[in-house]
Amino acid sequence: MTSIDLNADLGEGFGRWRLTDDERLLSVVTSANVACGFHAGDAVTMRQVCELAAERGVRIGAQVSYRDLAGFGRRAMEVPPAELAAEVAYQIGALEVFARAAGARVSYVKPHGALYNRVVRDEEQAAAVVEGVLLVDASLPVLGLPGSRLLELAGKAGLPTVTEAFADRAYTDEGTLVPRGVDGAVVTDPDAVVERSVGLARSRAVVSHSGAVVGVEARSLCLHGDTPGAVELARRVREELVAAGVRVEAFA
Repeated sequence: MTSIDLNADLGEGFGRWRLTDDERLLSVVTSANVACGFHAGDAVTMRQVCELAAERGVRIGAQVSYRDLAGFGRRAMEVPPAELAAEVAYQIGALEVFARAAGARVSYVKPHGALYNRVVRDEEQAAAVVEGVLLVDASLPVLGLPGSRLLELAGKAGLPTVTEAFADRAYTDEGTLVPRGVDGAVVTDPDAVVERSVGLARSRAVVSHSGAVVGVEARSLCLHGDTPGAVELARRVREELVAAGVRVEAFA
């Protein structure tokens, strides 16, 4: 039977500000990408999400980012490789404290936003992320875009690699994500998101921004938690995947 993991970005609040409905989303997804304080999140939020995830058997992942709270980690930044490696390790370590306190552990690492897109092609920044993961745990899986420099270098370093796809993001003909500033980069029609989810899981393919069919080999499917109606959409996606004969389970 075909299987796929469902991951979502969670813990993306700060102080009194809340963005994602963590508790309800954790009843749907199988893996949680938890913000580690650099693009969103704080100590209290990280602890709460880890406790909720552990209670539900959801895998906890460290969503590492450039240090950019004001820009939500989506602004391009120039960070020296040694500094980036240290900051990646710092974020993973902070989340690991709360994961262990909840009786779980950090099960994987996923970059966020601008860093995620940067390490698709930038070898230097990708190598820095890999170095940061290795500083913490040489067995931690890295979640990223198929064909990215990040996954290539992680694999060469001996780290497990996991490919992911996005049902609510437009793809280029090359299999990369269309930049958010481009019209149509985010797929907002719920029916289209559900249809694309099933297609990615069953056929390992998606229709690109230009209308071409692009192959996307992915073990995990990302459902953004900060979109309107995210919980209901996530439930629909999971229900339709199961109805289509897809087993929904964590990769880690």
